[in-house]
Amino acid sequence: MTIKENKLTELIKFKTWGCYPEGYNPAEHGPYDPSRYYGKPDTPFGEVKLGELPAWFSRREKGFRAFAALISRAHWRWQLKYIHPRKANMAPLYQAAFLASAFGYCINYLRLRGHRNYKYH
Repeated sequence: MTIKENKLTELIKFKTWGCYPEGYNPAEHGPYDPSRYYGKPDTPFGEVKLGELPAWFSRREKGFRAFAALISRAHWRWQLKYIHPRKANMAPLYQAAFLASAFGYCINYLRLRGHRNYKYH
C-alpha cells in the first residue's frame, strides 16, 4: 500500500466519525436513539448458560471502538433517565455525592487504615 492510499483510507475512516452506526436503518428503527445498540441482537448475558459462556464471549466485539461505544451508550442511558426528563429529581446530585465520597475514601485509604479500632492492641 502506498503512502497516498494509506492517507486515503485514514481519511475515509475519519469521515465515519459523527455518522450513524452501521446497523441503523431509519425506516426500520424510527428516530435515532444514542442509548440503543443497533447491531445484530444476541442472547442477553442474564440468559446465558454456564456452558455457553465461552461461545458467548467469543461472539463479543473486542477493541477500543466497541468499548467506547459501550461507554457512550451507558452515558446516554444515564442522561436520558436522570438529566433530560422534564421533572428530574435529586438523584444525579445524590449519585455525584456518593461518587465523590467513594473517590475521597479511595484516595485517603492509606491514611485512614492506620486509625482502625482493634479489639486487642
